[in-house]
Amino acid sequence: MIEVIPLKYGPMFKRVFSQPKVFNQFAKDILNIELNVNEVHTEYEYPEPIGFVRSKYDLFAEDIEQRIIVEILHIKEEDFFDRFLYYHLISLVEQVRSFDEYGFERTVYTIVVLTSVPRDGSVNFSCAISDMDPIDERGNKIRIYPHRLVFLSPRQVNEQTPPTIRKWLEFIADSLDGTVEESHYDDRLFQQMIEEIRKQTIDPALLAEIKDEAAWEKAKTRFTKEGWEEGREEGQKNGILAQQRQTIIQAKQMGMEMTAIATLVGLNETEVQEIINRISLGKD
Repeated sequence: MIEVIPLKYGPMFKRVFSQPKVFNQFAKDILNIELNVNEVHTEYEYPEPIGFVRSKYDLFAEDIEQRIIVEILHIKEEDFFDRFLYYHLISLVEQVRSFDEYGFERTVYTIVVLTSVPRDGSVNFSCAISDMDPIDERGNKIRIYPHRLVFLSPRQVNEQTPPTIRKWLEFIADSLDGTVEESHYDDRLFQQMIEEIRKQTIDPALLAEIKDEAAWEKAKTRFTKEGWEEGREEGQKNGILAQQRQTIIQAKQMGMEMTAIATLVGLNETEVQEIINRISLGKD
């Protein structure tokens, strides 16, 4: 048993799965396709905005025929199913560059890895695949659109999980408590991944990113429980401002970076700094 950085943290997940050898094998086992990419992008954005929301992908790679997107999600947002459908569709729409032609040069596969399970029971599966093929009145599926949106839930692995998918989900799930039993993995690729997430091998800069993400998760959970969302929904301005101040104070005490605090309370960094200054001067 060795200590590792859990793969629920975006920086760690991206470090491991952005390696072309790992990414290609992961795509092959999950999607049953052959993929040979030499570069995997992290935090990728299309050069030109598509739609009204600028999308950024955790992991992005493509070859001549296929475009693969991988997203890692730990904190459960209420709209995450809709959000990832939007990401998937944007990667289709981006390929249409002419008003007189609607062809898609590349098949789009979007893989979403959910490392937490929502309390409402909406994720009661280890692997769920959405496709766009129509079904006729006889119940026959017409193979027109090869594009796929795949949701994976490592915590829900079961006997019916396909074997090629199961090994990846079990590995991710095994890491979530901060330890991995390395003797369970004979495959050389998985042994290499274990070395990548071994706690002692992580550089300080990456650890700082992971620490900040962990603090943000902890803070968001705490403030939601304490009624942050309820106060916002009621629309009571004074209550919201008081909650923001309390959130900023606690977040600073936890060592969170200014960017993360601003995201947490829904303000920009300048506004957060102004509140901090007022608090330090005793004006708030």
